[in-house]
Amino acid sequence: QVQLVESGGGLVQEGGSLRLSCAASGSIFSIDAMAWHRQAPGKQRELVARITRNNFTNYADSVKGRFTISRDNSKNTMYLQMNSLKAEDTAVYYCAATRRYTGYEYWGQGTQVTVSS
Repeated sequence: QVQLVESGGGLVQEGGSLRLSCAASGSIFSIDAMAWHRQAPGKQRELVARITRNNFTNYADSVKGRFTISRDNSKNTMYLQMNSLKAEDTAVYYCAATRRYTGYEYWGQGTQVTVSS
């Protein structure tokens, strides 16, 4: 089992920055890729950014150039640096971790990010 706890959400004005953290515990060795997803009110959950065990990254087009995903394996923590935030970035942000070989996904409880215009 893997437990994921997000932190760092909050209220910020447009153009501002936030850094989200996702702390992993439990069977850390079983984790392959990790990712950030988000879900805005009335919309489906969408992938924001993903990082593999070897630090290969990919991003949703809507956040490219503004968001940066990273992970510190020594601290079992993943980050999402969000700059130049827009009102449309407002959502609950979820951390996810994919189990090696099975593809099973673990999820955190989510953290709210609100960007005021």
